[in-house]
Amino acid sequence: ADPTHSHGLDELRFNANLTVEPVLVDAGQLVRAIEQALSAADDMQALDGDSGLDGLETEGGATAEDEGVGDKGADEAPIVRFVNKMLIDAMKKGASDIHFEPYETDYRVRFRTDGVLRTVAHAPIKLNTRIAARLKVMAQLNIAEKRVPQDGRIKLKVSKKTEMDFRVSVCPTLFGEKVVLRLLDGGAAKMGIEKLGYDDDQKQLYLDALAKPYGMILVTGPTGSGKTVSLYTGLNILNTDERNISTAEDPVEIRVAGINQVQMNVRQGMTFDVALRSFLRQDPDVVMVGEIRDLETAEIAVKAAQTGHLVLSTLHTNDAPQTIARLMNMGIAPYNITSAVTLVIAQRLARRLHDCKREVSLPEHALLEEGFTAEDVASGVKIFEAVGCEDCANGYKGRVGIYQVMPMSEEIQRIVLEGGNAMQIADAATRAGIRDLRRSALLKVKQGVTSLAEINRVTKD
Repeated sequence: ADPTHSHGLDELRFNANLTVEPVLVDAGQLVRAIEQALSAADDMQALDGDSGLDGLETEGGATAEDEGVGDKGADEAPIVRFVNKMLIDAMKKGASDIHFEPYETDYRVRFRTDGVLRTVAHAPIKLNTRIAARLKVMAQLNIAEKRVPQDGRIKLKVSKKTEMDFRVSVCPTLFGEKVVLRLLDGGAAKMGIEKLGYDDDQKQLYLDALAKPYGMILVTGPTGSGKTVSLYTGLNILNTDERNISTAEDPVEIRVAGINQVQMNVRQGMTFDVALRSFLRQDPDVVMVGEIRDLETAEIAVKAAQTGHLVLSTLHTNDAPQTIARLMNMGIAPYNITSAVTLVIAQRLARRLHDCKREVSLPEHALLEEGFTAEDVASGVKIFEAVGCEDCANGYKGRVGIYQVMPMSEEIQRIVLEGGNAMQIADAATRAGIRDLRRSALLKVKQGVTSLAEINRVTKD
């Protein structure tokens, strides 16, 4: 490519009937731009013609062509191919979510990869109802109902040995139904605690809590922070023939042999508190509650932890000290909290730097402002930033967990019994050597695992 070739630019302007602005880029950027353009062309080919994407099967065993919407037959084949291509591409790129979004003049598809949403395809807006209908058929939802939200699940058979589960959420918007698919990767919960990003001391605290015959382990963080993977990593460690494990989930995201998993169904009266009461009559050793949402569920979970059962659950709070404060605010008596809770894990997910990273130099005052200690600065802490290459595109590949792992020390228990607040608990945790999320994130930067920009995105207030 030669942006100084004026005759070529004139010819391009004439043939494309577009304004062309030449710019200088490196070879890697040019290759990625070409790949994105070819990918967009492939997306349109999936809508326009035969692209070999008809062979996928859903859980019922029907192929893509067998599941045409209505009586349109061949007219729906391009829709089938387009949807299948989006699902396969999402799996190949390691996306966690797929967003099918209708707007007034455009239909956009985005993937959330490593926690960040990016546009991957566009389709004619006139196809929005047919794409939504296709996805609803795959998820066994009511295609005639377009006025209320619906939730479902797709189990896709990609090959004889490869299957993938998708959680489906349909929500009516101003210009049509938006459909979001969450890819449920059961393999992520089986990769082992060593690969999650726990530092050695944090990992040992988690393993010690799992080894206790009773007590409550709470995992906290925002949606998409990896709480489910952390819980199931613990459950996989506990999943032996000698233990009876039951879980109450909404929904069941990861299916595991040897664990009794129960799907919540509010309409039928199957709520977390109802499931927990039933579990306690089923001779359990380990109980997992997908989320503690109300006082009744919290009280039953605490009682289970106090009566010889190991309980794992989640809450939505910003850090570990706030989790204890949340239980107190819900109405759980302080003495019940101190006798039941053994460990609280707060977490975030940060993008992992690819090997193409490069070292950057920051002035001392900037490092101190970011939270590095004077000792870090004096020792010459190394900071890396994302670059981007043909393999990673944006300088990151994969994600790593950032954790605050807080056991209930005697001092923290005393503060809780005295009615202390989250700030007092946090100060006690710091005195005990427990790193908060920011300190853990800075450690990942020092180790060259992630960048300062990335931890600022996920941990800076």
